Amino acid sequence: MRLGLVLGEAGNGLRRNVSMVISVILVTFISLTFVGAAILLQMQIGQMKGYWYDRAQVAVYMCTDVDTTGNCSQAEATQAQIDNVRALLDGSTLAPYIEKYEYETHDQAYKNFQAQFANSPVAAFVTPDTLNESFRVNLVNPDDADVLIESLSGAAGVQAVQDQRGYLDQIFSVLNAASATAIGIAVLMLIAAVLLIATTIRLSAFSRRRELGIMRLVGASNRFIQTPFVLEGVFASFIGSLLAGAAIVGIVQFFVQGVLVQTLQTTTTLVGLGDALVVVPILIVVGALLAAASASVAISRYLKV
Repeated sequence: MRLGLVLGEAGNGLRRNVSMVISVILVTFISLTFVGAAILLQMQIGQMKGYWYDRAQVAVYMCTDVDTTGNCSQAEATQAQIDNVRALLDGSTLAPYIEKYEYETHDQAYKNFQAQFANSPVAAFVTPDTLNESFRVNLVNPDDADVLIESLSGAAGVQAVQDQRGYLDQIFSVLNAASATAIGIAVLMLIAAVLLIATTIRLSAFSRRRELGIMRLVGASNRFIQTPFVLEGVFASFIGSLLAGAAIVGIVQFFVQGVLVQTLQTTTTLVGLGDALVVVPILIVVGALLAAASASVAISRYLKV
């Protein structure tokens, strides 16, 4: 097979169908950008889980004089009840599961609340005595939270024992839903790209039906005839993939690292340029494979007609 002739035929096909090629490039670009965004979002979720799950605490809230839930009856937890919970945490049953713990008083809870909700109107109505004193427990293995919950929930003076990973799960559920939405849109756009590539190839083949007839008469193989058309689809998809890769790098560099990092000033890491550069080859490979498969099927069906 003469490579120069094949590439020349592919180039002629691209020039004859410029508008359709541009359409393929744009659809591929948009669809693969959604794919890349979904991949980056999953990377971010993985990083956040690895960071926050290891730091998630089990909070043992003690009763206040307004609590009626748990083991409370509108009576402040006594010092004896607090000492009993501390003894349970230090005891031989629970100590092996605990890395460290600290006790948060009313005043400390109030200070932390005011810092966290400084811009919220509710902060003005909260007083130290309305906030629970609590033990903040870091576990050796966060998956052992149920052991503490079962052991301490029935202790006198305990209002509730909560695994803070439950709050994280809600956040991650929202992020996973956003990721699934991006994947769904990407799949629809990829289907549109595949159909558009197939249509473009069939139209290109139809416009060159006389040339194809002559090539058949002189004994050209189906592979020789099909290859230029497949290259047309791969080339258009490749350009779209490169644009999608550039968009992903730009989003990470200028939005995530340039805006979010400065605005949120979060303690956890956000996806960076290295993560984006991992995604780019994936987009190029996915785009090329889909285009090659779509174009190959389309021209094979046309040649059988």
